Amino acid sequence: MARAAAGVLLLGLAGCAVPATDWWRQVAAAGFQATVVGGDPFRHVVLDKPGRPSGVLHVYLDGDGTPWEGTRPAADPTPRNPLVLELMRLDPEPSVYLGRPCYHGLAGDAGCEPALWTDARYSERVVGSMTAALRAHPAARAVDRLTLIGYSGGGALAMLLAPRLRRTVAVVTVAGNLDTDAWTAHHRYRRLSGSLNPAAQAPLPPRIHQRHYVGVRDRVVPPRIAARGPFEASTVVTVPDFDHVCCWARLWPSVLEELVRATALQCGR
Repeated sequence: MARAAAGVLLLGLAGCAVPATDWWRQVAAAGFQATVVGGDPFRHVVLDKPGRPSGVLHVYLDGDGTPWEGTRPAADPTPRNPLVLELMRLDPEPSVYLGRPCYHGLAGDAGCEPALWTDARYSERVVGSMTAALRAHPAARAVDRLTLIGYSGGGALAMLLAPRLRRTVAVVTVAGNLDTDAWTAHHRYRRLSGSLNPAAQAPLPPRIHQRHYVGVRDRVVPPRIAARGPFEASTVVTVPDFDHVCCWARLWPSVLEELVRATALQCGR
């Protein structure tokens, strides 16, 4: 496991495609500590942000970024939207950002191929390697409880990771793509044939607190898709006037307050 300040890793990625370079500049500006962690079989960028003493680690999972450029797979799928970095910056709890295989300047790693950010973006290979990377990371090993927080396609990953991580006590999704078959059908995209679909898996155990936030004006993941999945309708929170990006950072403090209360009650504190 290689650990370095974000600025140092940015220098090493100076020759990479623009999305990764821009993303690393945003990471450096936020002051997050960056680590490259080995999963199984891929490497993952993980960002750390210490917080107030807590037995719970908040794990942030970003969106799909830019899988395609026109009709061709993108050379660099790294997210251009810094929303998840901003949400983590606002979080007072200990937090990590768990990157996907081949993102954030790692697209040249052994085994990386466009399928991993296109049709197979939620595949067993991706989910399994992310699970292994999180288990190996010291911040996750130091706590007994995990909360998975996923934005957009990261919402799908949060739902897929949760059953594999026994210490998961909560899942929060924001504008989550929680039924990938319905999503591709709605947009008339090619089906994600190499991916797992969260809507097809068994419900999470009742002990796991869930909240799924949906923006009424979201056209990327429309409300009827973000509200679909193996969970109770009571866990869905529909927010008027919000879309796929606006205005989740404004709402985030109240989301976190409710989350902390719910997980504290679960643990009898």
